[in-house]
Amino acid sequence: MKFQLTEDQQRLRDEVRQYAQDEIRPQATELDQAEEHPTEILNELGERGYTGITIPETYGGMGEGMVELALMTEELAAALMPVAGAVALHLGVAEVIQRFGTDEQRDTYLPSMASYDTVGVLGMSEQNAGSNKLEMETTAKRKGDEWVLNGHKQWLTNFQDGDYVLTYAKTGPEGERPHNISAFLVSTDRFDVEKVWDTLGSQTVKSPRGALKDVHVPDRQRIGEVGEAYVQRGQLQTGVNVPARGVGIARAALDDTVAYTSQRKQFDHSIGDFQGVKWKVGEMAQRVDTARLLTLRAADCADRGHDTTREFSMAKVFATQAAVDNANEAMQLHGGIGYTTETHVERYLRDARLLTIAGGPNEGHKDTVAAAVYDDHPTWDSNHDRDI
Repeated sequence: MKFQLTEDQQRLRDEVRQYAQDEIRPQATELDQAEEHPTEILNELGERGYTGITIPETYGGMGEGMVELALMTEELAAALMPVAGAVALHLGVAEVIQRFGTDEQRDTYLPSMASYDTVGVLGMSEQNAGSNKLEMETTAKRKGDEWVLNGHKQWLTNFQDGDYVLTYAKTGPEGERPHNISAFLVSTDRFDVEKVWDTLGSQTVKSPRGALKDVHVPDRQRIGEVGEAYVQRGQLQTGVNVPARGVGIARAALDDTVAYTSQRKQFDHSIGDFQGVKWKVGEMAQRVDTARLLTLRAADCADRGHDTTREFSMAKVFATQAAVDNANEAMQLHGGIGYTTETHVERYLRDARLLTIAGGPNEGHKDTVAAAVYDDHPTWDSNHDRDI
């Protein structure tokens, strides 16, 4: 087994890292404090082709896989996590169109999504449908060649500069679930914004709540088969962006901590000379390496066409918790200055905390991992004699 990136993958990683560190990181604190949308940064990423990294070349994208998405996401998240999230969620909408849309839909939307001239928004979660999306209350009723949508969606990331919300709605009775949910591309201007949340972190890319009131959507805007949209989501792979964002924050926290503890002197020594500090930094590095390996394993499995249920959930749980733990440790080792906005550290901690919730709370993924472990391992007859 080779744990080595290809030359092209290394080149992509290095190019994104240089751009992120030179152009995004210097603006990160100011954008965060002003809660200013990173419009220019995202447009630049579009010009560089990164917003179409997983979109096929046929439609103007780069045609790369999930490993490349993970590498790019880590680098963007290390500079400013909401930027990485905005690109990844946009690509998640594109993946649905690419895999389940019609030829006409792919031709219509994917080229402009690759360049970020058309921005995708995911409309899945609701007030009473968080971890259990099957409890969604938004409905779509067929009326001739149209569908009439009523309900709401919250956590509409990218809505501020978005063009279309991939909106999930019930189109069949409860007795048919999970085969009773369909997906529609709905223009953002058809939503009434009800709430723009004030959040602990991810300040630059807001995720408001929007309502749909008797919104008529033509059937040509339906993506995929009627009633199969929820089931089809289980085949998507761009969710690997969530642990990749965790790796990015965990690594950034480590990088900043090594730099600070190397130059900060107390008692006539750099504080990095003290064993207690060294051990903590070593543990931070272990978290980064483990999180990255788990994330790239999940991405590689996806690219090979394997089932990634266990691999993805393991990566998601470990990498997002690693981001929280490393950010928290970085703040402690920075001392008082780490608690201020003079450093990036306090933002790492605020942004990291979102990741243990986004993409499904870690508790749910722990259940998934445990179930997979029991499925993969043999069961023992309680009467079977064996050495312990």
